[in-house]
Amino acid sequence: MKKQEFAARLAKDCDITQAKAAECLDAIFDTAPGKGIIASELNDGRDMPIVGFGTFKARNTKARMGRNPQTGASIQIKASKSVGFTAGKGLKDRIKS
Repeated sequence: MKKQEFAARLAKDCDITQAKAAECLDAIFDTAPGKGIIASELNDGRDMPIVGFGTFKARNTKARMGRNPQTGASIQIKASKSVGFTAGKGLKDRIKS
């Protein structure tokens, strides 16, 4: 689903304008520095739980040794950060049925 389609559906379901719905989506999901509720929480090192839906978490991986699959040579893999999502019980139950 594209952002415009998401905004249209949100506007219909909540009886608001599509412009206001798009503004709400930006407030939640924007990834620009200093914007977006989810990205800001993760950037500050906090998890972002949404009860019944799931939890967004910032994950850290340690530096480690790996292998180049083509040559078999050992390589150093740098430490990194990524985003993870764990589905909550409500979402899992909805998908199962």
